[in-house]
Amino acid sequence: MSDYIVELKGITKRFPGVVALNNMQLSVKHGEVHGLVGENGAGKSTLIKVLTGVHQPDEGEIYVNGEQMRFKNPNESAAAGIACVYQELNIEKLLSITDNIFINKWEKKGFLLDYHSMHEKTTQVMESLGQTVDPRRAAGTMGMGVQQMIEIAKAVLIESKLIIMDEPTSSLGEREVEQLMKTVRELKSRGIAILFISHKLSELFELCDRVTVIRDGEYIETRNIEDWSNDSLITSMVGRTLDNQFPKEFGEKGDVMLKVEDLSVGGVLYDVSFEAYGGQVLGFAGLVGAGRTETVRAIFGADPIDSGRVFINGKEKKMSSPGEAVKAGIALLTEDRKGQGLVLTEPIKNNMILASMKQHSDGPFLNERRIDEGSQKLVESLRIKTPSIYEIVGQLSGGNQQKVVIGKWINSDADIYIFDEPTRGIDVGAKIEVYNVMNTLVKAGKCVLMISSEMPEILGMSDRVIVMRGGRVMAEVERDSEHFNQEDIMKAAWGGSLDD
Repeated sequence: MSDYIVELKGITKRFPGVVALNNMQLSVKHGEVHGLVGENGAGKSTLIKVLTGVHQPDEGEIYVNGEQMRFKNPNESAAAGIACVYQELNIEKLLSITDNIFINKWEKKGFLLDYHSMHEKTTQVMESLGQTVDPRRAAGTMGMGVQQMIEIAKAVLIESKLIIMDEPTSSLGEREVEQLMKTVRELKSRGIAILFISHKLSELFELCDRVTVIRDGEYIETRNIEDWSNDSLITSMVGRTLDNQFPKEFGEKGDVMLKVEDLSVGGVLYDVSFEAYGGQVLGFAGLVGAGRTETVRAIFGADPIDSGRVFINGKEKKMSSPGEAVKAGIALLTEDRKGQGLVLTEPIKNNMILASMKQHSDGPFLNERRIDEGSQKLVESLRIKTPSIYEIVGQLSGGNQQKVVIGKWINSDADIYIFDEPTRGIDVGAKIEVYNVMNTLVKAGKCVLMISSEMPEILGMSDRVIVMRGGRVMAEVERDSEHFNQEDIMKAAWGGSLDD
């Protein structure tokens, strides 16, 4: 038997106008957790699709347990023992947990589906992953952590030898991440190999045995985890040193641009009040379900307000729709970039003007030259990796899609920019580019609100921090305060008092 469960040798994959993978190498050992990292656009998604049979390589060889394979489709890859838990979960939310796990793998008793057996096996496999669930319950009613375990259960049930996990913690809370880590270690103890793809370096150092770096579609290097450091891993990924992970620059504190008084939404928000200033970043910290996203959605007119008032530059505004919020000078970069931030079937240039049609029009007609020139400048300044501004947004990597969303709102020339989880699922280099966009905005006197579940990001980029829990504001912390640290902010997020 080969030392490796999977090997890729000299894999090359071309698409029109781009070489996505060039002479790619990868070797994953039996029962190891192997990290795969690279910037957005480095080729990770294409590599996954080659491994799972979605794409067939133009050149190179794939070996499974030492035997050369050529996958014509995902079924052949699955039959060889390879499974993938994608970042965008493939859950049929209206179907039961059992139906999701056994879909296309039904067990029958005669001509009928054997639900008794399938429910039992569902219960057993979910319990082996640390989840006690009712197998008959609709999968969509469960939290993201359980939904992810349902995806992993599918792979375990078909006795996969390699499970690919693509950004598995990007939508999970702290406790759910802990459970996932425990599950990964348990799978490893059973001899199952994990290809673990993450932009969170701390997760790689906690879980992985080895880490492979790829860049611009090419293999760079593989090292044992103890031979990597934070700095060497980042340098290998981006091909340059990054001297400051959080390049905070300070604007000049201006007037109150956004004031919220006693904002309430039935059962979700309770008397939320705060002020946000021009030339500053106001960070929002809290656990999953704290009410941060609900707060900014209510301000943006996406959700109705039961009571409370919102003031923009000293004037009360009643936003009953996002359109009114945009007219009032507010931009919301939603955390759901695919579902709410972009039109995935349209090219980059069209997405760039979604929030600024009037500025790019001459009377009733769009000015195509102005659109092309403006879009090209944004592509260059945001370092969006694309063959051209005519590329369909759905073909871009997640990080580059996020940059298109940012470009769309920069075009709107708003006064107040709300960034909801702006760096979720994007690489270290792209994160710094997002932070530099924030720096540019605050130095121009704009007001920036940033929701983040990453505490180092909150501390690194915020001038002040609002801490929320259960739909309420628990604390407000200034950057120069003695409480501006991870321990005190987390204490407030759990409901504790900073005066104790």
